[in-house]
Amino acid sequence: MITIGVDAHKSIHVALALNDAGQELGHWQGPNSAQGWQSLTRWAAGFGAPLRWGVEGAWGYGRGLAQHLVVTGAIVYEVNGRWTVLGRRSARKRGKTDRLDARAVAVLVRQEASSLPRVSPEDDTTVLELLATEREGVVVEATRLRNRLHALLLQIDPEYRGHVPSLKSQAGLRALETYASSGSSFLEHQRAAAVRRLAGRLRLALTQAEELAEQIREHARSRFSPLTQLCGVNLLTAGILAGILGPGHRFSSDAELAAYAGAASLEASSAGLVRHRLNRGGNRRLNAVLYRIALTQAHHSPEARAYLERRVAEGKTRREAIRALKRFIVRAIWRLWQQCQPGRLTERTEVAA
Repeated sequence: MITIGVDAHKSIHVALALNDAGQELGHWQGPNSAQGWQSLTRWAAGFGAPLRWGVEGAWGYGRGLAQHLVVTGAIVYEVNGRWTVLGRRSARKRGKTDRLDARAVAVLVRQEASSLPRVSPEDDTTVLELLATEREGVVVEATRLRNRLHALLLQIDPEYRGHVPSLKSQAGLRALETYASSGSSFLEHQRAAAVRRLAGRLRLALTQAEELAEQIREHARSRFSPLTQLCGVNLLTAGILAGILGPGHRFSSDAELAAYAGAASLEASSAGLVRHRLNRGGNRRLNAVLYRIALTQAHHSPEARAYLERRVAEGKTRREAIRALKRFIVRAIWRLWQQCQPGRLTERTEVAA
């Protein structure tokens, strides 16, 4: 078995091959393009032995290559750049080059392939990821426009809140689209015109956000509705979760998913006092979704409220209790996620038979 590690970059990729004994067989460097991926595949086929690949950034700069390899039937593992740092630091030859990075990826795959997530072909989760990412950008733009409107209205009328509805309401948006200054100066008229233009852009952003949200719900309804069994998860949240979790069986346990989400809190105990601090690693988008679910459960789920009260009574702070609840939510999401994977359900049925 030949193990090939790939250090993926925006413009170029660097690959290095190792045999079963860990000896270097050769390395390759080429462009990050369709022609480059084909060239890399031909180079690897020259070893004449079964291959397995590790791609650093398989969902980032290495995504095109990883999907190209998967389509051809190759075994591809996803490698996080942080996992190879310690390997480089403990290597006999110190330093950092693209070639050393590719070797670190290959070494990690050769030693720990069974515990690494496999890269699967893109499916409907990729569509949800695209829609969710676009919607997040539109929502951020809407927030920016509201902030700009607020700053501009303060220049025209510092007490505008007393007679203009909330900027987050449809009534407020209609009022801004027809806003007129009570002053007579040219500058005030221009500021009022700017308010109307910004209001038009805000309405467009809000319309696009709602259209994208509806598309996410529609795509999530057919396959990912089991996630809505969890309190705090509607179809929109289910679609966002599916887009983040991605295709295939990337996580073999809820512990792996918790580590990926940064929801596996880190112990910071001292002097007999057991504490856990915030884990700032992991996928922060997924972590934010978990936090919103936890807050929803804290308000609407009796079981969640009882759990939080019990943890606080044990001496935990409210924040620590929320972090512990997020870990339980990860476990529940992982179990429901298995119901969304037809392949996994088939495998279980065959084993039971």
